[in-house]
Amino acid sequence: MKHISVLLQESISSLNLKENSIVVDATLGYGGHSSNILERVNKGYLFAFDQDSEAIRYSTDRLNKIGTNFTIIKSNFVNMKEELNKRDINKVDAVLFDLGVSSPQLDDENRGFSFHNDARLDMRMDRDQKLSAYEVVNEYSEQDLSRIFYKYGEDKFSKSIARKIVEYRKNKPIETTLELVEVIKSGVPMKYRINKHPARQIFQAIRIEVNHELDVIEPALSQALELLNVGGRVAVITFHSLEDRLVKNYFKEKTKVDDKVKGMPNIPDEYLPDFKLVVNKAIIPSDEEIENNPRARSSKLRVIERIK
Repeated sequence: MKHISVLLQESISSLNLKENSIVVDATLGYGGHSSNILERVNKGYLFAFDQDSEAIRYSTDRLNKIGTNFTIIKSNFVNMKEELNKRDINKVDAVLFDLGVSSPQLDDENRGFSFHNDARLDMRMDRDQKLSAYEVVNEYSEQDLSRIFYKYGEDKFSKSIARKIVEYRKNKPIETTLELVEVIKSGVPMKYRINKHPARQIFQAIRIEVNHELDVIEPALSQALELLNVGGRVAVITFHSLEDRLVKNYFKEKTKVDDKVKGMPNIPDEYLPDFKLVVNKAIIPSDEEIENNPRARSSKLRVIERIK
């Protein structure tokens, strides 16, 4: 199972882990970050979340080779606080989010995430859920398709692509990824197909819609910050501007000084924010990492710490 964790050393270092830290990996995936965390918290504990049964099976075997001080929870990370409270955990020292889809999911031809391989339209991270890419593409109205393509894909040809999809499916359902790619191409002028794949942003938009990816980010961040001990940190790796904008703005809001006292020489403690940014600018991958793993090129890491 080939999977290269993005910004691995940077994200693990940013969490400032101790050997007795209680840590949450909100996005277990295939265990790259979790295995590194587990090696560092031999007297602590790791809780890891994922919705993908296949990833959980693989990562359980991987982590068992390192230690037994971990629990994997099959759930969306938006349920973090509830699931941890069930296990009598009310405070943690670090939380890591690695957002988006993992490389093995992209590369598994049966999952329908990739616009390079032919597969049935699916794109579900949790295969137990009902809504898949097939329903989105074949059942959503032209208006709804256009809306999600623009909102989640930021594609300037959203309207024409939505129109082509609706026209095509009048004759037959769109069943596979490559069938969808051809329909998308028909809605994009030839000169705009040269520098980047015309389906990239549309597939991203459908995947986000299927998995409610953006809807869960802010509620999950809120829970993570609430769970943090003083000195604890939350680190978030994003892969596209929509995710990064959400995280950046949320962290900015949580670390700003009250307007009433801004600029005062000695600000009373009660007016200071509970959190600070560990780094003001997002950390991005090195040229060497991008060369070794091209999928890392758009990734960004942002880190926040509870200070009171």
